[in-house]
Amino acid sequence: MPDATLTLSELRTENEVLRAHVQHLLARQAVDAGPPAPDDRYEQSQVRFRTVFEQSPLGQKIINPDLTIRRANATLVTMLGCSDPTQVEGQPILNFAHPHFRADWHHLQEKLWAHKMPYFTLETCLVRADGSSFWCQVHSILFTDEGQELGYTTLIDITAQKQLQDSLQRLYDAQETILHLVAHDVRTPLAHIQLAVQLLHRDPGATDSAEYLALIDQACAQAHAILQDVLYIGQLDTTRLVKQSTNLQPYLTAQLAAHRLAAQTKGIALELDLTAQAVHAPLHPSKFGRALDNLLANALKFTPAGGSVTLRLREHAGRPRFSVQDTGVGIPAEYQQHLFDKFSKAAREGLAGESTTGLGLFITQQIVRLHGGTIWVESRENEGTTFFIDL
Repeated sequence: MPDATLTLSELRTENEVLRAHVQHLLARQAVDAGPPAPDDRYEQSQVRFRTVFEQSPLGQKIINPDLTIRRANATLVTMLGCSDPTQVEGQPILNFAHPHFRADWHHLQEKLWAHKMPYFTLETCLVRADGSSFWCQVHSILFTDEGQELGYTTLIDITAQKQLQDSLQRLYDAQETILHLVAHDVRTPLAHIQLAVQLLHRDPGATDSAEYLALIDQACAQAHAILQDVLYIGQLDTTRLVKQSTNLQPYLTAQLAAHRLAAQTKGIALELDLTAQAVHAPLHPSKFGRALDNLLANALKFTPAGGSVTLRLREHAGRPRFSVQDTGVGIPAEYQQHLFDKFSKAAREGLAGESTTGLGLFITQQIVRLHGGTIWVESRENEGTTFFIDL
């Protein structure tokens, strides 16, 4: 009777035969099944895209050729200060663009869809739902989906980098200003002081010694004014600008009061033109006040007796616009492009011989920029000048 028990060698042989048979069946099943259907592959790719798009730590959006936001991920929704994608999707990107930077998006639109550039990069400023703004780097590529050319755009918040860059630039400017002062502007009043002292030493009992002392006093005042302006520039670089919500009507009324005596002395009408409704803006009261003081002092300096200076507040595009308008001598056209330069060559003595450091309007522009605003001038000779500030 044959032994029913298999040997170990026979078991191993049978196991190998079964394993080979299973592998053969699996291979045949794979062949019979064929490749995934096109619809399945498309769905799988869509799932992968949605995962990458939604979970990206960078702001991602798809835009139509008319710059409408077709789709936005959660990061972008948060960047724009919104709580739900429906607040973003379907909106033109221009609704979130800073008013001064809307041209950036038209430029992107032209490069991608008109010039057919495969990708485009820019830096621009956007506005959140609460009205605050931030800088971002934008990378866009053109792609085709279901026969339509769309823009796939990535946004990176670079506000911190821009602030650091601006801070370093201001620090460099302040150092350059100090060197310029030492080399040129402070040297002149010091030379006047030295000359007057030498003359007094040469003839202590001179009848015109009072004139020499007056020259010394004037030179000291000039040097002091220059150094005060430079120290103020240094404060703008090192002091954190803490802004607070300010009711502009009483604020501007107080600012103007400080100049009424000077206006009265010069025979100039000083006027305040405010909006009927209350307007608030985030300001650093003393520093922004310095900017307004510079503009008002300049207006009084170049307006003859019988003229007028008006400080005006209006709302423009939902934001405050300040203006200082005078009926003075105006600014020659060739000087206007240099008004905000340091030690501007457009600097002139006032109508009563008032001196200038050439730093006042430069400081004013720096203060306005620190408040996220812009400043510009409109002027014609013998017809007056108006300075505008938009925040």
